[in-house]
Amino acid sequence: MNGVTGFTSVSPTTLADVLGREQVMDIGIRPLWPSPRVAGPAFTVRCPPGDNLMLHAAIHRAEPGSVIVVEAGDVDYALAGGNVCAVAQRRGIAAFVLDGVIRDLAEVRELGFPVFARGVIPVPGTKKAVAPLNGTVRCGGVQVTAGDIVVADEEGIVVTPGARQEQVLADARAKLAKEAEESLDAWEAAHRARIDAILAENGFEG
Repeated sequence: MNGVTGFTSVSPTTLADVLGREQVMDIGIRPLWPSPRVAGPAFTVRCPPGDNLMLHAAIHRAEPGSVIVVEAGDVDYALAGGNVCAVAQRRGIAAFVLDGVIRDLAEVRELGFPVFARGVIPVPGTKKAVAPLNGTVRCGGVQVTAGDIVVADEEGIVVTPGARQEQVLADARAKLAKEAEESLDAWEAAHRARIDAILAENGFEG
């Protein structure tokens, strides 16, 4: 198992340990229903406030397996609804990760299409603003470039720069293997020693 496929077996928690805080989206972008972990290359979109045209264009252009990542200008107008999510799902798109909101959540949940966003609002956006697709965007505080690997589940959303994906995946697997070899008793002993040492260094008694 290699490439993007390998990332499905690595949690955002492990990736965050490897990559650091700057590659982790903020807590405001959450799964809108309890969807499984998704992993795929980013197809990036920028939508100005109140407009969703380019996301609607993107669902017909993104490759199967892509995670569509959107930088939106507000949370006052929905970027997508049930039909848009249904078409995206039909075309094999893995998920939406939106720095904005959607509508028709009940339909989306019934479809089983993973959406990570800031929330839900019933008001649709307009479709007027044309902009390039697959440029660099900022979503959840993270800079995302087309082809970066996005991994998202209930633990959070982590973006691996495309140029670093092989090394990050290798490092993550090595970390997981090391953790699997360590018993809870061994972890507890090492943890207790480390915490007690820090406390002692800072003058804690008790």
